[in-house]
Amino acid sequence: MKKATKITLVAFLSLIIAAAAAVGYIAYDFTQVPPSADNTEVIFDVNPGDSFATVASGLEREGIVRNGYAFSVFARLINQRSLLKRGEYGLRRNMKPVEVLAVITSGKSIAKPFTVAEGLNIYEIADLYETQGFGKKLEFLSLVRDPAFVKELLGESAPSLEGYLFPETYMITKFENVRDLIASMVRRFLAVYKEVGAETALPNWSRHQVVTLASIIEKETGAGGDRPLISSVFHNRLLKKMKLQTDPTIIYGIADMTGVVPNNIRRDDILKPTRYNTYVINALPPGPISNPGKDAMMAALKPASSKFLYFVSRNDGTTAFSESLDKHNSAVHKFQISPKAREGKSWRDLNKKPDTK
Repeated sequence: MKKATKITLVAFLSLIIAAAAAVGYIAYDFTQVPPSADNTEVIFDVNPGDSFATVASGLEREGIVRNGYAFSVFARLINQRSLLKRGEYGLRRNMKPVEVLAVITSGKSIAKPFTVAEGLNIYEIADLYETQGFGKKLEFLSLVRDPAFVKELLGESAPSLEGYLFPETYMITKFENVRDLIASMVRRFLAVYKEVGAETALPNWSRHQVVTLASIIEKETGAGGDRPLISSVFHNRLLKKMKLQTDPTIIYGIADMTGVVPNNIRRDDILKPTRYNTYVINALPPGPISNPGKDAMMAALKPASSKFLYFVSRNDGTTAFSESLDKHNSAVHKFQISPKAREGKSWRDLNKKPDTK
């Protein structure tokens, strides 16, 4: 080989090596080197329908990547553009581009907790949903009472989703809609209902009846240990065809008619004819009056063995039980002081849960 040819070949190979090194350096610099040392968190939205190019331009404007076009090309080269997920993400300017890409394709959006306590009803949950800034309570109430949506989630018809919104803490993202939240709550209920063996525990009861009784037990319980005995009272009264005569059904009956949950029970409310008032109807109400937790469902399914037919709050969160009306009246006098002292008081005040601190 001629000397000149060798020199040309060496020069060409050197050029290729240099070019490869340059490309490698550029690739490393772009994918592995952050655009800044700034550690400040930047909240960045990937909105529904955003293209990758739109997102990349936004990232460049925020200083999270140096070059939006190059970032988009990089994502295309490694087949990540189509994996973009809507969401609200916490990013930092000192993140490597490859790290930024991993976040916005993860779908792990910033989420805020939404806690539903045991025993809240649909009106109270809807109020929480709105006051905590997640959405409109009227939209929430409209959906939980939508016959088609109810049947879609439960697999059967029901007056509403009252009783089926399992009380728990749910993490809500910015772009999650109210339908998604409600569906999550019902899915959780169905899982817990199956977990407690409810499908076989009371073969002569429908699911709706079990949940209705559990919802009443939940509202009547102060101390958790009283649930099985409270359940036994209701089971015993149902067997004897006695009215359940439970105050929370008065409250719910009024809420069902007015859309507002009252704080007080007045004497003239006791015999107010509503479809939920168990001082008037001689049966379970037509549906749940709250959304019960797991323990209340278990109590409904497995009541304690007792002959109790009555109970009254001791006003300390615990409950006094009686087998006869005479003993019950004595307990009412002892723990509620007198009928006059009870009249007009908030049911919630009389049934406060004991301090667990």
